[in-house]
Amino acid sequence: MQPDQKHLPMIRRIAAKEVSLFFASPIAYLFLATFAGISLFIFFWGESFFSRNITDVRPLFEWMPVLLIFLTSTLTMRLWSEERRTGTLEHILTQPLPLWHFVMGKFVGCLVLLAIALLITLPLPLTVAQMGQLDWGPVWAGYLATFLLGAAYLSIGLFVSARSDNQIISLICAVALCGLFYLVGTSVITDFFGNIAGEWLRTLGTGSRFDSITRGVIDVRDLYYYLSIIIAFLALNTFFLEKERWANQKNTPNHQTWRAVTGLLLANAICANLWLGQVNLLRIDTTEGNQYSISEATLNYLNQLQEPLLIRGYFSSKTSPLLAPLVPQIKDLIREYEIAGHGKVKVEFIDPVSDPSLEEEANKKYGIRATPLQVADRYQSAIVNSYFNILVNYGDEFQTLGFQDLIEVKSRGDNDLEVQLRNPEYDLTRSIKKVLNSYRGGNNLFDLVDGTVTFNAFVSAGQLLPEQLVEFRKAVEEVTEQLRQDAGDRLKVNFYDPEANGGAVARMIGKRYGFQPMAADQWSQDHFYFYMTLEQDGQVVQVSIEDASKESFERNVKTGLKRFASGITKTVAMVVPKVDPKMEQYGITVPHFTLLGDTLAADMNVVDEDLSDGSVSAEVDILIVAAPNNLEDKELFAIDQFLMKGGSVIASASPFTTTLTQQGLGVAKLQGSFQDWLSFHGLNVADKLVLDTQNAAFPMPVVRNVGGYQSQEIRVIEYPYFVDVRESGLNQDNPISGNIPQVTMAWASPITIDQEKQGNRKITELIHSTENAWASDDMEIMPDIDANGMAKFPAPQETGPQLLGVISEGRFTSYFAGKESPLLAADDTDEQPAEGENEGTDKDAAENPAPPAVTSVIEHSADSARIILYSSNDFLRDQTMTMANSSAGSEYLNPMQLMSNTVDWALEDSGLLSIRARGHFNRTLSPMEHDSQVFWEYLNYALAILALVVIALLQRRRKKSRQQYYLDILAN
Repeated sequence: MQPDQKHLPMIRRIAAKEVSLFFASPIAYLFLATFAGISLFIFFWGESFFSRNITDVRPLFEWMPVLLIFLTSTLTMRLWSEERRTGTLEHILTQPLPLWHFVMGKFVGCLVLLAIALLITLPLPLTVAQMGQLDWGPVWAGYLATFLLGAAYLSIGLFVSARSDNQIISLICAVALCGLFYLVGTSVITDFFGNIAGEWLRTLGTGSRFDSITRGVIDVRDLYYYLSIIIAFLALNTFFLEKERWANQKNTPNHQTWRAVTGLLLANAICANLWLGQVNLLRIDTTEGNQYSISEATLNYLNQLQEPLLIRGYFSSKTSPLLAPLVPQIKDLIREYEIAGHGKVKVEFIDPVSDPSLEEEANKKYGIRATPLQVADRYQSAIVNSYFNILVNYGDEFQTLGFQDLIEVKSRGDNDLEVQLRNPEYDLTRSIKKVLNSYRGGNNLFDLVDGTVTFNAFVSAGQLLPEQLVEFRKAVEEVTEQLRQDAGDRLKVNFYDPEANGGAVARMIGKRYGFQPMAADQWSQDHFYFYMTLEQDGQVVQVSIEDASKESFERNVKTGLKRFASGITKTVAMVVPKVDPKMEQYGITVPHFTLLGDTLAADMNVVDEDLSDGSVSAEVDILIVAAPNNLEDKELFAIDQFLMKGGSVIASASPFTTTLTQQGLGVAKLQGSFQDWLSFHGLNVADKLVLDTQNAAFPMPVVRNVGGYQSQEIRVIEYPYFVDVRESGLNQDNPISGNIPQVTMAWASPITIDQEKQGNRKITELIHSTENAWASDDMEIMPDIDANGMAKFPAPQETGPQLLGVISEGRFTSYFAGKESPLLAADDTDEQPAEGENEGTDKDAAENPAPPAVTSVIEHSADSARIILYSSNDFLRDQTMTMANSSAGSEYLNPMQLMSNTVDWALEDSGLLSIRARGHFNRTLSPMEHDSQVFWEYLNYALAILALVVIALLQRRRKKSRQQYYLDILAN
C-alpha cells in the first residue's frame, strides 16, 4: 500500500469523527449561529451597508480578522484540552499510529466547520448581486482570505489547546497569541517605528495580509504567509505531543531526529517568507478592469524615489452618501502605491475633524479646507464640513488633490447625480511626477539623460565669421567643455567646418538638415555657417542663436538637453487668436481657449507664444496652433521653421470659425496663409462643413410664436454639425485616440491627403466620422425650426466617412524654400530713424552690437518632425465646451483629454499617456426604498437560520464518547 493510500483514509476518518462530535454537541451550532449572526449584524448594521451605497461585500470581511480570533479560539479550546482532561489523550499517545494523523484529522475537521460557516454567508453576495453590478473577483478573494486566515488561527488554537488541560486557559492563550499576530501589523504598533521597520511589521501581521487579499489582489506571498503559519503550528503541535511519548528525558538519537526535523521544518516555513518577499510578479488582480494593478509607468516613477514619499488621505468619517462609496476605492489604490514603493512610500489616512492640530496643518500649510456637504444615515440628515483630499509630499515639495481633481459628476436627471472617480492612478502619478521633478530640479541635468547626446557645431573658419560670432564661438567652446566634464560619457562634442574638404560637410547638412549659408546682413556678399544641433537616436534639436552671448547659449543648450531628459517638465507654446475688445463690445464672441491651457498646465509649462518676431522661443517643446487667423508672413515663418528644426506642430484649424452674436450663430471665413501652408504639406482642408446623422445634442435658442407673441427658449436638439465620433471612428491602435470613448468634433471640415506631396512621410488617420456623414458648403448653421419644432438641415448629396484628424510625420520641405526670408522682407520695410533720433546711442550700439541677421531658411526638416491636424477651429473653444457641458448634463472633457494625449504622444511621454488610458471602476447601488432594505436584511437572516436547521436534521446524533470514537477508528 502506498503511503498516501495508507495515511489519507485514516486522516479522513479522524476528521469525519471530529465533525460528528462537533454536531453531536451544541458547540458546532453555537459556532455557526454566532458566526452567521455577527457577520450579518456587522454587514447590515455595523457597517451600514445600505447607506454606503456601493455594490460590494467588503463590510462582510471588514471585521473578520478580529471576529475569527474569538470564534476559532472558542472552537479549538477543547479539542486537546478535553482529551487531556478526560484521559483519552493517554489512549491516543499509546497507539501505534503517527500522532500527526490525529493532529491533521482534528485540523481538517475544524476546516470543514469553517467552510460550512462561510457557505452560510453566501446568500449575502448573491443578494447584493441582485441589487447592482457586483464585481465577483474581490468576493471570491475575500472568501479565500477568510478561509486561510481562519485556518491559521485554527492551527494556533490547536497548538495552545495541546499545552493545557484547562479549556478557559486555552481560550485565553489562543486569543492572546492570535491577537498578537493581528496587532503586530496594525498602525497601533507600526506608528512607533520608521518606514522600513513598519514595513517589516506589516508583513508579519495577519490583518494587513488579509486586507491585501480582500480588496481583490491575490499575492502568492500572502498565500504562503498563512500556509507557513499553518505548517509551523501544526508541526509544533505534533512535536510537543510526540515529546510526551518519550519515556525519559535523555537525548536519544530519535529525540535528536525529531528536534532536527521540526527545527528544519520551522526554519524553512519561516525563511521562505523572506525569499518570497523579494518576488513581486506572482500576484493576480481579480478586480474587474484590474483596477489595483499599478502600471509600469507608475512603478518607474516610484523607482526614482530617493527620499520617503508621503501620500496622506484626508477623508471625513461623515461625508456625502455620493462620496462615501469612493473612499474605500481610493484608499485601496493608495495602499497599492505603498506596496509598490517597497518602504519608500508612506501612506496615512486621517480624519482632520477628529484631530484639530492636523486640520490646522492641512488648512495653513497645504491649503486643504473642508467643503460643506449634506450627509445622511439611517436616522438623520445634516450639513457637515467634509474632507475628500489627498496630499502628495516629497521633501519640501507637495501637491494636493481635491474634489475637482479626483471625481467626475454626471447628471441623469433632476436630483439624480452619478459621482465616480475620474482616473485616480493618473491623478496620483501625475502629482508624484510633479513633486519628484520639482525636488530634483537643482540636480545635474545629465543624471536624467539616458544614453549619450551628441552636440554638433557646424561653424565656419574664424576668418569667415563676423567679429561678434568669433567671440561667440569661444563662448560656445567654453560652455560645451564645461558641460562635457559634467556629463562624463553622456555628452559628445563635435565641431565641424562645413567648407573644409571641398564643402562636403556643407552639402551634407544642406541635404540632411536644410541648413543654408548665412550672411551678416541683407546686403553682405560674404556667407558663413553657424549652426548647432543636439542629437540622440535620430532625434535632432537645433540650438538657437538669440543674442550671441554666452549666457543665452548656455540657457538654450540646456533647454535643448531637456528634450532628451526623462522627468523634466516640458514647455508647450500656444498660438491662439488675439482677443479684440472692440469685437466683444459689438456682441461678437471672441474665441477663448482658457480651458485647454488650464488642462495642459496641470502636467507641463504652458506659455502664450508671440510669433511677431518670426521665431519660436528656444525653450518650447511643442507648438499648438488653435484657430489661426490673419497670420503674418513672419508668424507663419516662425511656425514653419519650428517644424523644420524637427519640432511637432499641433493644429486645430479649418477654413471657418463660428461667431455668436445677438442675432444667433454664424460662420466666418478665416484669413491668412495657414491653410495654404497645410496644403503645401499635403494636408488639404476643404471649404465645407461636415454633418453626421450620429451627432451630439446642442442647446439651441428657438423662437416660438405663441398666441401672436414671440418667445425665446433653449431647446436641446440633434445637431449634425456636432459630429459624434465613437470607438469605430477613433483609431484604436494609436495611443492618442485609442483610449478616448467619444469626442465631439464641432463645425469640422473634411481633410484630404495629397499623397504626391506627402512623399515618404508616414500618415496616421486618427478620427473619422461615420459612413452616414456628408460635407456641405451651405454656411447657414442655424437650423430651420418648423411648426412641429423639428430642425431642418442641408440634405446630404453624397455620404461617406470624413477624415477629421490626422498625423503626418517625417521629413518636410519648407514652405519658404527657395524664397527670401520674411525676416529680411520685414527689415526692408522698416522705417529708418530720423536724423538725430539716435544721438547718444551710437556708443551703446558699438559696445553691444546686434547679432547678425539670419538670412537663411532651413529648407527641410529632420525625420522627427510632425504635424498633427484636427480640422476644427471650435471643438476646443471654451464656448463650445460650455455648450457641450450644458447639453450633456456633466463636465464634458473628452476633447481636452484628446489634446492631452496628443501632447504626451508628441513629447513621447508614454508613461502618463498609458496611465490615462486606464480607468477605475465604481459600482453603486440603485436607489431602494427602506422597506425593501429591511426585506433583504431579514431574508438573509432567515436563510442563515434555515441552513442551521437543515444541518441539524441531516446530522445523526449518536451518543458516543471520544474514547469510543477512537476505538472505532482503530478497529477499522
